[in-house]
Amino acid sequence: MSDDWPNLQVLELFVAVVDTGSVGAGARKSGMAQPNASRAVAELETRLKTSLLERSPRGSVPTEAGLALADHARELLDAAQSFTGWLRSSPTGGREDIRVGASMTIAETLLPAWLAEVRRRRPTLRVDVHVLNSSQVLHEVQQGALHVGFVETPNVPVRVNAMVVQEDQLLVVVPPNHRWAHHTGKISLAELARTPLVVREPGSGTCEALQELFAGLPMAEPAQVLGSNAAVRVAVLSGAGPAALSALALHEQLESGALLRVPFEGQGISRPLTAVWSGAQRLFGAAADLVAVAAAQEGPH
Repeated sequence: MSDDWPNLQVLELFVAVVDTGSVGAGARKSGMAQPNASRAVAELETRLKTSLLERSPRGSVPTEAGLALADHARELLDAAQSFTGWLRSSPTGGREDIRVGASMTIAETLLPAWLAEVRRRRPTLRVDVHVLNSSQVLHEVQQGALHVGFVETPNVPVRVNAMVVQEDQLLVVVPPNHRWAHHTGKISLAELARTPLVVREPGSGTCEALQELFAGLPMAEPAQVLGSNAAVRVAVLSGAGPAALSALALHEQLESGALLRVPFEGQGISRPLTAVWSGAQRLFGAAADLVAVAAAQEGPH
């Protein structure tokens, strides 16, 4: 009977091809050489006696039979991953290792508490943490280099699994000696857009959220572009200019009065904090625990 059982590696490859839209990209995502991937898909079509992909120079689109196969394959892969997760977390499974990526704000303010709670539940767990910006986390997740990632960008690709775990808000802040500190009323979006701001680097969730806020407005060149929240805070305190930064990253400075929040017109900047992962839709083991903890715990107020 086992001779008739499906090859999980081939099914994982086929799902990756459907998700990415090409055999080459699917092969890379699955860690398989492209010639081997093409041959595996062709053999799968021969075995099933039907065409699974419509190939063109623009990529590979699944046929109706291919879509049905991908749906059933996901169910089987989910079950296999759940079984593997059970083996790893069982007393005989030994230590479990997971690779986690987090964008800067989440890594600085939320992830340490999340990991502490997961380690309390799983004392033998070893976690390899990668602190990146949101676009880099998404890239690493899509390449299969991370078991799970946490990002701040609202622009999450449809080809990864995603679950919003918390909400965050971007605030405009200045030091107490800035002229906006004594401004009555709200700063207009137009004035905010034409003011040189201290900003995070392109690819960060903070930068993307700010760009969405200013969509259609002429924007001034940034006063400074910096690669961390700490650097932005120092620059603002030094008088480099106002900044838009996560409320999570400003908690201590706002409480102490070192920085002041400046109200501005519009709906504000609310953005999701999202857990992302590739492969099967259902997470398992420590990665599933980490996402559950992230969704349950509240950040600093």
